[in-house]
Amino acid sequence: MANVQQTRALAQQPITQVLAKMQTSQKGLSSSDAQKRLAKYGPNKISKNAKKSQLKVFLKNFTSLMAILLWVGGVIAIIAGMPELGIAIWAVNVINGIFSYWQEHTAQKATDSLMKMLPSYVRVYRDQKLVQINVENLVPGDVFVLQAGDAISADAMLLEANSLQVDQSALTGESVPESKQVQYAPGEGEFAEANLLYAGTSVGAGTGVAVALATGMDTEFGKIASLTQTQDQADSPLTQELNQLTRQLSILAIIIGFAFFLLAVLVVHYPWAKAFIFALGMIVAFIPEGLLPTVTLSLAQGVTRMAKKHALVKELNSVETLGETTVICSDKTGTLTQNQMTVNHIWLPFREFLVTGKGYLANGDIKFRGHPVELKQQPELQRFLEVATLDNDTRIEPPQKEGEKPKLLGTPTEAAMIVMAQKAGVLADNVEKQYPRLKELTFDSERKRMSTINRLPDGSVRICVKGSLGDTLNCCSQIMDHDGIRSITAQDLQRAQKAESDYAKAGLRTLAVAYRDVAAQDVPTDLSSWDISAVEQNLILLGQAAMADPARPEIFAAVKKCHDANIRIIMVTGDSPVVARSIAAQIKIVSNPNVRVITGTQLKTMSTQDLKAAFKEELIFARVAPEQKYKIVSTLQDMGEIVASTGDGVNDAPALKKANIGVAMGVTGTDVAKDAADMILTDDNFASIVAAIEEGRTVYNNIQKFLTYILNSNVAEAIPSVLFLLSKGAIPLPLTVMQILTIDLGTDMLPALGLGAESAEPGIMKLPPRSRQAHLLTKNVLWRAFGWYGLIGSVVSTAGYFFVNHTFGWPQVPLAASGEPYIEATTMTLAAVVFCQTANVLNCRTQNASVWNLGVFSNHKINIGIFAEFLILIVLMYVPLLQNVFQTGPLNAEEWLFLICIPIPVFFLEEFRKKLVRHYKSATSL
Repeated sequence: MANVQQTRALAQQPITQVLAKMQTSQKGLSSSDAQKRLAKYGPNKISKNAKKSQLKVFLKNFTSLMAILLWVGGVIAIIAGMPELGIAIWAVNVINGIFSYWQEHTAQKATDSLMKMLPSYVRVYRDQKLVQINVENLVPGDVFVLQAGDAISADAMLLEANSLQVDQSALTGESVPESKQVQYAPGEGEFAEANLLYAGTSVGAGTGVAVALATGMDTEFGKIASLTQTQDQADSPLTQELNQLTRQLSILAIIIGFAFFLLAVLVVHYPWAKAFIFALGMIVAFIPEGLLPTVTLSLAQGVTRMAKKHALVKELNSVETLGETTVICSDKTGTLTQNQMTVNHIWLPFREFLVTGKGYLANGDIKFRGHPVELKQQPELQRFLEVATLDNDTRIEPPQKEGEKPKLLGTPTEAAMIVMAQKAGVLADNVEKQYPRLKELTFDSERKRMSTINRLPDGSVRICVKGSLGDTLNCCSQIMDHDGIRSITAQDLQRAQKAESDYAKAGLRTLAVAYRDVAAQDVPTDLSSWDISAVEQNLILLGQAAMADPARPEIFAAVKKCHDANIRIIMVTGDSPVVARSIAAQIKIVSNPNVRVITGTQLKTMSTQDLKAAFKEELIFARVAPEQKYKIVSTLQDMGEIVASTGDGVNDAPALKKANIGVAMGVTGTDVAKDAADMILTDDNFASIVAAIEEGRTVYNNIQKFLTYILNSNVAEAIPSVLFLLSKGAIPLPLTVMQILTIDLGTDMLPALGLGAESAEPGIMKLPPRSRQAHLLTKNVLWRAFGWYGLIGSVVSTAGYFFVNHTFGWPQVPLAASGEPYIEATTMTLAAVVFCQTANVLNCRTQNASVWNLGVFSNHKINIGIFAEFLILIVLMYVPLLQNVFQTGPLNAEEWLFLICIPIPVFFLEEFRKKLVRHYKSATSL
């Protein structure tokens, strides 16, 4: 493997010497040699900086505000002569710290595992065949192929280059692409060698073949990787809101605790140490210390569920944005459609052919008047198929196993052309050997054409061109029909355009094919001097291929979901206006079959105000260049929309970065697009975007459910203490400090985790998108937590306390303040809160829908949490050692019967409230 200095030295040597030194050839390595080199040099990846010390991460959980309060509280308890209480408080602190660390660790593991699901690939020559491998398996000496949009994954030297432009901004900060060539030239500045490519950069245009000189940490990018890995990531809006919410609740808790401390000292005349411990219980009750790690875990679980639905979210922060999405700007091909391009008609100026079969297997024929064609009798058709095959960068790997699909190394449109030719016996490998390629003028969105220059056996060259009909006709001066080659006429143009229009109305897209032969003496010695304008002129039109890409079967339900959810879908495609309108109407994106279509040409001259006005009605965009998506996305954002935008090409990257959620295609997308995106679709399916939005809404709702649940028990814990203070101690404390800590840090947290894994609530996609200004802690959350669930819990727990005292003779005898009656009464209060919370965690599973619709016990994590909650309660009540620490005791059968009856009425009372809300909303919507 070459180091950086050796790489630059090699660049100045002839290709043959470089290949010899790297012990490789133009056709690459053998598989066995590649395996040996992989074992020697290691995977082609940048080693990550050491993560934060796990010990520091662990200890962080014991130095938070609440943790410090508990450490201090334990010290004061011990000083005040209550060592058991002090040690118990510390033990609770340790358990809480371990639990928080586990949540963070689990969330991080989930995030790390997602990154492993985002592999990058590179096309290399192995065993003299072009294959696709994981980029980590690339080794020095590998010969690999590049095209526009590919990430360059090794320091390499060019062996071939066709109009190659490389974006080196990741290394140089310079946004202007660098032109690359096979000949060495030093260039100006760093990384400017004309024939060297560097890892971490990307191909902006053109194609090339290169030999890897250095991989992994031995690359130039590897040297500077540590500089990029030390940057701290800014907190997301959701994290900032959670931190602010925690601070606000903490300040409120301290104020309440201080007030309770003063009242306990001044009204009840508690000793200051005992009053501090009492106030500490109130403070801990109101501080949601486990909020952030639990929410992080909930986000990670949501992202994992999205991955199972073919949507890989690169950052947890993106989940919150998905729930706010109001507009989806979607490509047509492969996203709304199946991306199974199949040519089914070939139009020649004098004849039309039918092409049978579907998909990327040559399982059909080219037919004329119902009979398979003989190419010997159809020379014009043979020329059409050969030119379409030569002007093509895509290859199709046949299935390796039964039931597998063919693997595309390139684009679906080019694959359709390859398969079309195969059906008549024209094979790409054979044609390329017969007519070797000399140069390629790659496709670009401006001219909408691609050309290759191929050598003919007699020394002359053939220029092969394919592209959109209109842009190709502009370069044609002749046409080939059954009488041979002649000048193109206005009537010829009309017939070709009518054919394209007829195909478009049927939802078919077309690709025109043209060529020109140039005599050997007229071919420039230096082909690099032959530019596009000189090559693509005086062409001979051969015909056009019409191909179908049917809508995905699941698209209809996905589109309906978007309409129900008030999410607007705007098609942005490079296809013709007629095709775009036809497909949009077919899959119900638009309600008007004559919807307005804005073309790329019109968009170029439209002012921002005109575009904003156009967005007020249904519209679609056609013949739009990828770079024009940026204008569409930014205008929508200026109008206050939250935009998700799809893309797969290198020119889509600016729009993907600009969008609130950039969505790249995982199958057909370029490395540049994937890098720019926030989310990658592993199936390139529009329905997966909708599923991800639904999951984003669900995750946010689940966080609110979690908040509602952990806050409502605070009221049930506080009210008994308020009774104690208001009665000036006549009503002994119904809950001790240790019992309050048990509820907050022990029994409550486990069922709450189950709420983070809750599935989508029925009707969630029938609601409008959440406003960006909306907050987690809404009036509705506060009302349900404090004014409804909390109130019910307070009544139930207080009733349990007085019920036990009644069995001991109250009100004829005073309320017990010590001894067995007091322990039994406080245990009953603790147990009543826990039993009430079991009903509340089920109630919190939905906001307004009936839990019966979900299945009351369908969330197994909640079921496990409830079981664990009961188990903890029983252990506290019946294990002697813990009885002394938590001041608990066993309950009799009558008291257990009281507890068992609590969840049922609490559950049905909330179901009745939800039914009233649903009835009211239904009545007001009429």
